[in-house]
Amino acid sequence: MGRPVAEPELDPAPSRERRRPGLALATSRPVVALGRGMVRALAATLRLREFPSPGVEAIWRDRTPTIYTVWHGQILLLPLIYGRRHRLHALTSRSRDGEILSRFVQGFGIRVVRGSSSRGGPRALLTLARVIRETGENALIVPDGPRGPRRIAQNGAVMLAKMTGAPMVPLAFGAAPCRVLGSWDAFIVPYPFARAVVVFGEPIGVARDAEREVLEAKRQELESALNHVSAEAARVAGGSHVPAL
Repeated sequence: MGRPVAEPELDPAPSRERRRPGLALATSRPVVALGRGMVRALAATLRLREFPSPGVEAIWRDRTPTIYTVWHGQILLLPLIYGRRHRLHALTSRSRDGEILSRFVQGFGIRVVRGSSSRGGPRALLTLARVIRETGENALIVPDGPRGPRRIAQNGAVMLAKMTGAPMVPLAFGAAPCRVLGSWDAFIVPYPFARAVVVFGEPIGVARDAEREVLEAKRQELESALNHVSAEAARVAGGSHVPAL
Protein backbone atom coordinates (compact mmCIF):
# COMPACT_ATOMS: atom_id res chain seq x y z
CA MET A 1 0.00 0.00 0.00
CA GLY A 2 1.31 3.48 -0.86
CA ARG A 3 1.80 6.38 1.49
CA PRO A 4 -1.34 7.73 3.17
CA VAL A 5 -2.93 10.97 2.03
CA ALA A 6 -5.06 13.40 3.94
CA GLU A 7 -8.73 12.58 3.97
CA PRO A 8 -10.60 14.75 1.43
CA GLU A 9 -12.58 17.50 3.06
CA LEU A 10 -16.34 17.38 2.93
CA ASP A 11 -17.28 20.19 0.57
CA PRO A 12 -20.02 22.39 1.94
CA ALA A 13 -23.35 22.38 0.21
CA PRO A 14 -24.26 25.47 -1.81
CA SER A 15 -25.33 28.28 0.52
CA ARG A 16 -28.87 28.40 -0.79
CA GLU A 17 -29.24 24.71 0.13
CA ARG A 18 -27.72 25.19 3.60
CA ARG A 19 -30.43 27.71 4.33
CA ARG A 20 -33.24 25.26 3.70
CA PRO A 21 -34.76 24.07 7.00
CA GLY A 22 -35.53 20.66 5.52
CA LEU A 23 -31.91 20.09 4.58
CA ALA A 24 -30.69 21.21 7.98
CA LEU A 25 -33.06 18.77 9.65
CA ALA A 26 -32.25 15.86 7.33
CA THR A 27 -28.50 16.30 7.84
CA SER A 28 -28.68 16.92 11.58
CA ARG A 29 -26.81 14.45 13.78
CA PRO A 30 -29.92 12.98 15.46
CA VAL A 31 -31.72 12.35 12.16
CA VAL A 32 -28.65 10.89 10.45
CA ALA A 33 -27.93 8.70 13.48
CA LEU A 34 -31.54 7.52 13.49
CA GLY A 35 -31.28 6.61 9.82
CA ARG A 36 -28.11 4.62 10.37
CA GLY A 37 -29.68 2.85 13.31
CA MET A 38 -32.70 1.85 11.24
CA VAL A 39 -30.44 0.48 8.51
CA ARG A 40 -28.41 -1.53 11.04
CA ALA A 41 -31.58 -2.89 12.63
CA LEU A 42 -32.98 -3.90 9.23
CA ALA A 43 -29.71 -5.50 8.11
CA ALA A 44 -29.57 -7.59 11.29
CA THR A 45 -32.77 -9.36 10.25
CA LEU A 46 -31.79 -10.17 6.66
CA ARG A 47 -30.57 -13.49 5.32
CA LEU A 48 -27.70 -12.13 3.24
CA ARG A 49 -25.65 -14.10 0.72
CA GLU A 50 -22.75 -12.88 -1.42
CA PHE A 51 -21.94 -14.13 -4.93
CA PRO A 52 -18.50 -12.91 -6.06
CA SER A 53 -17.32 -13.64 -9.59
CA PRO A 54 -13.97 -15.41 -10.13
CA GLY A 55 -12.39 -12.14 -11.21
CA VAL A 56 -13.55 -10.38 -8.05
CA GLU A 57 -12.20 -13.16 -5.87
CA ALA A 58 -8.82 -12.70 -7.56
CA ILE A 59 -8.99 -8.94 -6.89
CA TRP A 60 -9.70 -9.60 -3.22
CA ARG A 61 -6.79 -12.05 -2.95
CA ASP A 62 -4.39 -9.58 -4.58
CA ARG A 63 -5.85 -6.50 -2.83
CA THR A 64 -6.06 -4.69 -6.14
CA PRO A 65 -7.45 -1.13 -5.95
CA THR A 66 -10.95 -1.33 -7.42
CA ILE A 67 -13.78 0.92 -8.58
CA TYR A 68 -17.02 -0.67 -7.37
CA THR A 69 -20.13 0.41 -9.25
CA VAL A 70 -23.82 -0.03 -8.41
CA TRP A 71 -27.10 1.50 -9.56
CA HIS A 72 -28.53 4.26 -7.36
CA GLY A 73 -31.66 2.33 -6.41
CA GLN A 74 -29.66 -0.48 -4.76
CA ILE A 75 -27.38 1.45 -2.39
CA LEU A 76 -29.33 1.39 0.88
CA LEU A 77 -27.41 -1.37 2.69
CA LEU A 78 -24.11 -1.37 0.80
CA PRO A 79 -22.35 1.29 2.92
CA LEU A 80 -22.99 -0.79 6.03
CA ILE A 81 -21.94 -4.07 4.40
CA TYR A 82 -18.82 -2.89 2.56
CA GLY A 83 -17.78 0.55 3.83
CA ARG A 84 -15.09 -0.57 6.25
CA ARG A 85 -14.49 -4.00 4.78
CA HIS A 86 -13.33 -2.60 1.43
CA ARG A 87 -11.97 0.81 2.56
CA LEU A 88 -14.26 2.72 0.25
CA HIS A 89 -14.12 6.30 -0.96
CA ALA A 90 -17.41 7.41 -2.49
CA LEU A 91 -18.12 10.11 -5.04
CA THR A 92 -21.32 11.90 -4.08
CA SER A 93 -22.97 14.91 -5.66
CA ARG A 94 -22.92 18.44 -4.25
CA SER A 95 -26.69 18.54 -4.44
CA ARG A 96 -29.12 18.48 -1.53
CA ASP A 97 -29.48 14.70 -1.82
CA GLY A 98 -25.70 14.35 -2.00
CA GLU A 99 -25.31 16.28 1.25
CA ILE A 100 -27.68 13.89 3.03
CA LEU A 101 -26.03 10.82 1.51
CA SER A 102 -22.54 12.04 2.40
CA ARG A 103 -23.33 12.47 6.06
CA PHE A 104 -25.14 9.13 6.15
CA VAL A 105 -22.40 6.97 4.58
CA GLN A 106 -19.55 8.48 6.57
CA GLY A 107 -20.98 6.82 9.66
CA PHE A 108 -20.28 3.44 8.03
CA GLY A 109 -16.61 4.20 7.41
CA ILE A 110 -16.89 5.52 3.85
CA ARG A 111 -14.83 8.59 3.01
CA VAL A 112 -16.51 11.08 0.72
CA VAL A 113 -15.38 13.16 -2.23
CA ARG A 114 -18.02 15.64 -3.37
CA GLY A 115 -18.80 16.32 -7.02
CA SER A 116 -21.01 15.30 -9.95
CA SER A 117 -21.34 15.86 -13.67
CA SER A 118 -23.03 19.19 -13.00
CA ARG A 119 -21.05 20.44 -9.98
CA GLY A 120 -17.32 19.99 -9.46
CA GLY A 121 -17.11 16.69 -11.31
CA PRO A 122 -13.65 16.93 -12.93
CA ARG A 123 -12.04 18.20 -9.73
CA ALA A 124 -13.71 15.46 -7.67
CA LEU A 125 -12.57 12.75 -10.09
CA LEU A 126 -9.01 14.02 -9.95
CA THR A 127 -9.13 13.96 -6.14
CA LEU A 128 -10.56 10.45 -6.12
CA ALA A 129 -7.97 9.27 -8.64
CA ARG A 130 -5.19 10.62 -6.42
CA VAL A 131 -6.64 8.82 -3.40
CA ILE A 132 -6.73 5.50 -5.27
CA ARG A 133 -3.19 5.87 -6.61
CA GLU A 134 -1.60 7.01 -3.36
CA THR A 135 -3.41 4.81 -0.84
CA GLY A 136 -4.22 1.71 -2.86
CA GLU A 137 -7.77 1.88 -1.49
CA ASN A 138 -11.06 1.54 -3.37
CA ALA A 139 -13.80 3.73 -4.81
CA LEU A 140 -17.57 3.41 -4.95
CA ILE A 141 -19.30 5.06 -7.91
CA VAL A 142 -23.03 5.23 -8.63
CA PRO A 143 -23.03 5.65 -12.44
CA ASP A 144 -26.66 6.76 -12.76
CA GLY A 145 -26.56 9.22 -9.86
CA PRO A 146 -27.40 11.65 -8.55
CA ARG A 147 -30.60 12.20 -10.56
CA GLY A 148 -30.64 9.67 -13.37
CA PRO A 149 -31.80 8.71 -15.87
CA ARG A 150 -32.23 5.40 -14.12
CA ARG A 151 -29.78 2.69 -15.11
CA ILE A 152 -28.02 4.79 -17.73
CA ALA A 153 -24.30 4.87 -16.93
CA GLN A 154 -22.55 8.22 -17.01
CA ASN A 155 -18.85 8.57 -17.80
CA GLY A 156 -17.38 9.08 -14.32
CA ALA A 157 -16.44 5.49 -13.49
CA VAL A 158 -14.90 4.92 -16.93
CA MET A 159 -12.81 8.08 -16.70
CA LEU A 160 -11.68 7.15 -13.19
CA ALA A 161 -10.63 3.71 -14.43
CA LYS A 162 -8.68 5.32 -17.27
CA MET A 163 -6.89 7.71 -14.89
CA THR A 164 -5.94 5.08 -12.31
CA GLY A 165 -5.74 1.75 -14.10
CA ALA A 166 -8.10 0.31 -11.46
CA PRO A 167 -10.74 -2.11 -12.80
CA MET A 168 -14.44 -1.37 -12.57
CA VAL A 169 -16.51 -4.04 -10.82
CA PRO A 170 -20.29 -4.07 -11.37
CA LEU A 171 -22.32 -5.24 -8.39
CA ALA A 172 -26.01 -5.43 -7.55
CA PHE A 173 -28.17 -5.80 -4.48
CA GLY A 174 -31.44 -7.74 -4.56
CA ALA A 175 -33.97 -8.72 -1.92
CA ALA A 176 -37.28 -10.52 -1.59
CA PRO A 177 -39.72 -9.57 -0.35
CA CYS A 178 -38.97 -5.89 -0.80
CA ARG A 179 -40.64 -2.62 -1.59
CA VAL A 180 -39.64 -0.76 -4.75
CA LEU A 181 -40.28 2.93 -4.16
CA GLY A 182 -41.85 5.17 -6.77
CA SER A 183 -38.75 7.39 -6.92
CA TRP A 184 -36.83 8.05 -10.13
CA ASP A 185 -34.28 5.35 -9.19
CA ALA A 186 -36.84 2.67 -8.17
CA PHE A 187 -35.17 2.49 -4.76
CA ILE A 188 -35.18 -0.99 -3.20
CA VAL A 189 -36.06 -1.36 0.50
CA PRO A 190 -36.04 -4.95 1.80
CA TYR A 191 -38.70 -6.04 4.24
CA PRO A 192 -37.44 -7.34 7.60
CA PHE A 193 -36.27 -10.98 7.46
CA ALA A 194 -36.08 -10.87 3.64
CA ARG A 195 -33.67 -12.89 1.54
CA ALA A 196 -30.93 -10.54 0.33
CA VAL A 197 -28.08 -11.07 -2.11
CA VAL A 198 -25.13 -9.14 -3.49
CA VAL A 199 -23.96 -10.29 -6.92
CA PHE A 200 -20.59 -9.22 -8.35
CA GLY A 201 -19.80 -9.22 -12.07
CA GLU A 202 -16.44 -9.64 -13.74
CA PRO A 203 -13.97 -6.72 -13.58
CA ILE A 204 -13.85 -4.34 -16.53
CA GLY A 205 -10.52 -2.72 -17.33
CA VAL A 206 -9.88 0.53 -19.19
CA ALA A 207 -6.53 1.25 -20.81
CA ARG A 208 -4.86 4.51 -19.80
CA ASP A 209 -4.43 5.47 -23.45
CA ALA A 210 -8.05 4.64 -24.40
CA GLU A 211 -9.53 7.00 -26.99
CA ARG A 212 -13.07 8.38 -27.08
CA GLU A 213 -14.56 5.46 -29.02
CA VAL A 214 -13.08 2.92 -26.61
CA LEU A 215 -14.29 4.89 -23.61
CA GLU A 216 -17.83 4.91 -24.98
CA ALA A 217 -17.64 1.16 -25.60
CA LYS A 218 -16.50 0.65 -21.99
CA ARG A 219 -19.34 2.84 -20.72
CA GLN A 220 -21.82 0.68 -22.61
CA GLU A 221 -20.12 -2.48 -21.33
CA LEU A 222 -20.42 -1.26 -17.76
CA GLU A 223 -24.08 -0.33 -18.21
CA SER A 224 -24.86 -3.74 -19.70
CA ALA A 225 -22.96 -5.54 -16.93
CA LEU A 226 -24.78 -3.62 -14.20
CA ASN A 227 -28.14 -4.47 -15.72
CA HIS A 228 -27.10 -8.11 -16.01
CA VAL A 229 -26.00 -8.47 -12.37
CA SER A 230 -29.13 -6.56 -11.29
CA ALA A 231 -31.34 -9.06 -13.06
CA GLU A 232 -29.32 -11.91 -11.59
CA ALA A 233 -29.56 -10.48 -8.06
CA ALA A 234 -33.34 -10.17 -8.40
CA ARG A 235 -33.57 -13.72 -9.74
CA VAL A 236 -31.43 -15.27 -7.02
CA ALA A 237 -33.24 -13.38 -4.27
CA GLY A 238 -36.61 -14.28 -5.76
CA GLY A 239 -37.70 -10.68 -6.16
CA SER A 240 -39.16 -8.78 -9.07
CA HIS A 241 -36.90 -7.37 -11.77
CA VAL A 242 -36.82 -3.56 -12.01
CA PRO A 243 -36.44 -2.76 -15.72
CA ALA A 244 -34.28 0.02 -17.08
CA LEU A 245 -36.05 3.04 -18.53
